[in-house]
Amino acid sequence: MNIKKKWFISLLALAVICIFFKGPLFRACVTYKSIGLRPNYTAKDKKLVDYIDSFSVDADIHNVIKQGLVATSELLHFTVSNNPSDPNKLINAKAAHCVGYAAFFAAACNRMLKKNGLSKTWTAKPQVGYLYVFGVNINNYMKTPFTKDHDFVTIENKVTGEILAVDPSIHDYLFIDFINYQY
Repeated sequence: MNIKKKWFISLLALAVICIFFKGPLFRACVTYKSIGLRPNYTAKDKKLVDYIDSFSVDADIHNVIKQGLVATSELLHFTVSNNPSDPNKLINAKAAHCVGYAAFFAAACNRMLKKNGLSKTWTAKPQVGYLYVFGVNINNYMKTPFTKDHDFVTIENKVTGEILAVDPSIHDYLFIDFINYQY
């Protein structure tokens, strides 16, 4: 077999591995660390409440998270412009950066948790933090105020202390559900 063919097969195999194992690879390379909480909005706008309630969810935390990600991805598209972060306004604006994605996803999850009787046990919280790639804070290398930090969401079990972490803006582009979170 010639060298070009071997390289092609190797690159093809690497691409297939990256596609099928993108979640585990992402979690192995990238860690999120919180530096604080963002405001946690409640879904009050009737249009927003109706939109969130249109997603059927089984009373299971993983289903709530999955449907919250679907609701967020279906409604929002990413923008770098300064848009509102309040989900009650985003239902009409439909464009957000990571702050709006996190706020919308947390509001959707909290609404679904309440609707399914899980809000006494679980709560979703928008976080602001840094991304570490192989232990290096990449936000230190960003030169714009827009990239000085990044927003994501933690879903915490109030009884056991278990924490699940999700980045709804990354999910929108890479379809990665859970992220590696370190407190």
